Amino acid sequence: MDALGPRIKQLRIDAGLSKAALARRVGVSDVTISYWESGTIKQIGHERLIALADALHCPLERLLEDGTTVATPTASQRITENVPGNAHLLALHTVPPVPWEAHTLAAPLPASGTAIDALVRGCYLVTPGSGETFAYLEAGDIAAILPTSHFRQEGLYLLEWRHALTIQYLSHPEPETLRITDPAHHTTVDSNQPFPFRIAGRLQARWQQRDVSD
Repeated sequence: MDALGPRIKQLRIDAGLSKAALARRVGVSDVTISYWESGTIKQIGHERLIALADALHCPLERLLEDGTTVATPTASQRITENVPGNAHLLALHTVPPVPWEAHTLAAPLPASGTAIDALVRGCYLVTPGSGETFAYLEAGDIAAILPTSHFRQEGLYLLEWRHALTIQYLSHPEPETLRITDPAHHTTVDSNQPFPFRIAGRLQARWQQRDVSD
């Protein structure tokens, strides 16, 4: 645990951020950043850790290299215990770029030998960044996204569309058409013409946050 504070400080310095700048990105005071770096506050909640990793442009595991535990485990943490490999949990934002294209240290899930290995091998694990909202992916949920630039089969895809990242359901209801659907509406495009969006990945699996106290 004692290594977490110095690691935050070093990553902040490497990112060229002052304590005040990092505090603004994470949504805390600069005094809190000082307490984290000095070790005065030794436990940091999962939501804050995700915000820290995002603000410092590093995978969550980079902050937790020493096996640091966090305060009050959330559903997201319980989910990650059931996925294969030492996966990097990346924050997904509506503003491009795609998170694995921005995080050079990120790596897709390796082979693990688990029952879901074939499904999620080569994927990246993402969760909505602090304050972000996506169709089909709520705060605390985790998705395994396989990078691809092609429509392969009906399902949920991560698109770069209208200068934003969005999750949409793509289907092929009839010849030469591609339907884009979200919970509010749908759009149909000609599959023989250049798409008005870029396909960045396909959601291979989702883990949704549940309140286990119920």
